[in-house]
Parts: sequence; structure tokens; C-alpha cells
Amino acid sequence: MIYVVILFLLVSVYLYCLLGGADFGAGIVEFFSNKESKQRTRRLVTNAMAPIWEANHMWLIITIVILFNAFPPIYSQISISLYIPLILLLLGIVFRGTAFTFRHYDAVKDASQEVYSRTFEYSSVFVTFFFGLTLGAVISGKMMVNPTGFAEGYVSPWFNLFSVSIGIFLVALFGFLASVFLIGDSTDEALVKEFVKKSKRANIATVLTGGLVFLTSYIEKVNFANNFLTNPLSIALIAAATLSLPVLWKILDGAHKWLSRVVAGAQLLFILGAFYAVYFPTIVRFKDAKDLTLLNSHAPEITLSYLGWALILGSLIIFPSLYYLLKVFKIEKEEDAKLTK
Repeated sequence: MIYVVILFLLVSVYLYCLLGGADFGAGIVEFFSNKESKQRTRRLVTNAMAPIWEANHMWLIITIVILFNAFPPIYSQISISLYIPLILLLLGIVFRGTAFTFRHYDAVKDASQEVYSRTFEYSSVFVTFFFGLTLGAVISGKMMVNPTGFAEGYVSPWFNLFSVSIGIFLVALFGFLASVFLIGDSTDEALVKEFVKKSKRANIATVLTGGLVFLTSYIEKVNFANNFLTNPLSIALIAAATLSLPVLWKILDGAHKWLSRVVAGAQLLFILGAFYAVYFPTIVRFKDAKDLTLLNSHAPEITLSYLGWALILGSLIIFPSLYYLLKVFKIEKEEDAKLTK
């Protein structure tokens, strides 16, 4: 049953990066939009996200629940050693969600809307960046079980060039995903062309910041780049992600909305797959102790069994419910479009 639980964990991480990433990326796209297109972008983001933005965070909740119940040593170590970036990350999520809610549902549209929008945009970048800092700390091998001081134990693991570069990479990646996904939510041809350009620019930024991650791993003496470049599967997956770039750009030029989403999702799968290929089953790398993996830090078999069956049965409810939610929203948008004609 442990492999069933691990499968759900990996799938939840992927879906959160894909759907939650596009969610956070919408705010990032707003943040980097120029004055001429900012208002149009804000309206598009609000209409696209309003019915589903809360559902996207479900995958993060599932990931945390799995770690807490199935791999308690991993959960406790991350929550203790990285409590500073995690607290800041959670505060950012609260500010972001609150700002978006007030912006969308506030009955009075006045100057406060600009405050809500700015808060939403800045917190989207902030939260994504701190997700990257946290990920960098977990995989860099700088975390310590027995630190000699506060800075060494609770600051240095995440406050370094390597972690910062991953934060920047995630900002570019999530912005790219959002740009591609938002193409399919616009009926304005001029706005579609604008988001095609944004998608290409964000795609280039993702490639460049990915290179920055490799560079900083050498500077910080983290084995990240070496591990990637010596693993045949990771090399194959990164090659697949690279070769799919011209395919995606061709699809974007043809304005194939759903096909572009599928290819963008496949690129994310290739990137995460390369990451899994290098690090699986390791989760936390230590500087002064044995690494924590999914196979040496799991809960008792009875716990895994109950959790595994709960995840299997829950998925039979979650996936049809999400499909129904998206279907209802699509019907409502089509009806609204007819009324406005």
C-alpha cells in the first residue's frame, strides 16, 4: 500500500503545480502586465479563476495530509527547520485569497479595488517565490538535524543563491502555465494574441531561469546539476521538454487553445518527472545526518492501508466532482456570452 500512497503524493504534487501553479501564475501575469493591458488582464483572470481557485488548493491540502499521516518524520522536519519561510508562505496565501475574494465579490467597486488587485498580484509572486525557497532548502542538502546556531539551522538552508534561483524559476514557470491556460478563457482575439506573446516570453524566461538553477547549484556546491546530467532518465525527460518547445510555439501560433494546455501540462510533467528521476525516493537531504526518504520514514503499515484506501475512495468522488464543477462553469459562461450579444 505504500506505493499507492506514494503515487497519490506524486500525482497531488503534479496537479498542484499544474492547476495551483496556473492559479498563482495568473497573479504573476497581472503583476508583469503593462498599464495598457493590465485592466483587461485583470478582468480575464477574475472571470477565469472565480469558480475554481479554491478547488486548486485542494491538491496542496492532500499533499500535506499524506505527508502528515504517511511520512511524519518528513513532515515534522520540514515544518520545524523551515518554519520561517513556511509561515511567510502561509501568510501570503491568506493575503492573496482574501484580496481576490474582496476584488471579485465586493459589492462596491471603488478605489479599494486597486488595493485588492495589488495585494493579489504581489502576494502571488511572493508565495510562488517562497515555494521555491522551501523546495530549494529541502533538496539542497543544507538542512541540519543538530545545528550549532539559529542561522545555521533555520536561515541558511533556504536563504542562499540556489534556493533563490528555484524561487525565480517557479515564478517564471507558473507565469508560463497561467499565460497558456488563460488563452483558452478569452474570446477577444486581440487579447488572445497578447497572451500568445506572453506565453512565449514566459516560456523563454522559464528556460533561462532553469539554466540559472543549474548555475547556482555549481556555485553553492549543491549536487543538483551533477545529478541531473548523470541520470539517463532525467536527461531524456529534459530533452523531451526541450524538443516540445517548438511544438508548443507552433500550436500557440495556431491558437489551438486546449492543445496548447495539454502540451504545457506535458512540459511540466517532463520537468517534474526529471526531478523525480533524480531524487526519488529522497525527500529531505541533510548536511549532518542520513537523508529522509519515502521508504525509510513511513508510518506503520496499518496507517498506510487506511490512508491508501481513503485516497482511492476519495478520488472516486473528487475527480467527478471537479469535472462537474468545470462543466457547470463552462455552461454558465456560454449562457452569459449569449446574453451579452
